Amino acid sequence: MAGLEVLFACVSGAVARPQDAAVCFVHWEIIRNGYKCLGTGDEPRPGEKTSELLPPGWNASGELYTLRYRSNDGKTNLLFKAVTVDSTLIFNLMDTITEQVSDLTVNVSDYIDSEHLREFESVFRNTDDLAQKVKSNLLPSPKVESCKKTEKKSKRDTAAVTRPDIDPLRIPQRPGRQPDWSDPMAPFAAGGADLDPFGGRSGGMIVDPLRAGFPRSGFDPSAGIPGSIPPGAVPPGARFDPVGPMGRYRPGPDPDHLRPPEYDDMFM
Repeated sequence: MAGLEVLFACVSGAVARPQDAAVCFVHWEIIRNGYKCLGTGDEPRPGEKTSELLPPGWNASGELYTLRYRSNDGKTNLLFKAVTVDSTLIFNLMDTITEQVSDLTVNVSDYIDSEHLREFESVFRNTDDLAQKVKSNLLPSPKVESCKKTEKKSKRDTAAVTRPDIDPLRIPQRPGRQPDWSDPMAPFAAGGADLDPFGGRSGGMIVDPLRAGFPRSGFDPSAGIPGSIPPGAVPPGARFDPVGPMGRYRPGPDPDHLRPPEYDDMFM
């Protein structure tokens, strides 16, 4: 692996345990995948610069390794920790921006030869397998990040084009079309003429030919109807249902004058 030998040569003098060599290898895999190291510890320190090398004091504890990384484009910051538990190493990586966490547990003896800790040609074993595990289980997946960015962009675009008149629960209205009721602001006012007959609405359950909305003939029932109702029999302004046909002489034959053929009914 290009660059790993140079890195190991720089830190081989400080490698004192198999866990050191394992952390060195994982560090280089993080570098190869587009990151640079910022330094040790959980918090940034003044004057830090990105580097491909391991910072001073990176293996001071021997049981806990804490390193910080930044992507080459400066958009992602990673907090890396490795904890020694017996013969295993538990790697933990957190994106400090999204707070997404990934982890990887390995058996140190599967990948590090403790008998040749300072010999680059012999210290690492099964490097391809460990590199694949670091890339697939520990490092953020570029595909996942791309999908998340696309999803966020899609949500923003959807929110930008959403209009208040687009509602799947609403019945679409054509421009200029008005509802069937007379008052668009009161669609439930149907039946109001019956509930309030004298409210000025047309229709209703009270039959009044003088208030039916048709042209008035000027007929005054208080004046009486010759041959039917004498003058003064109907009080002025009273509601009046006409008795009999309006007008004594109507053109044309009256169907009440003739009986149906062979129909004998005393009430006809």
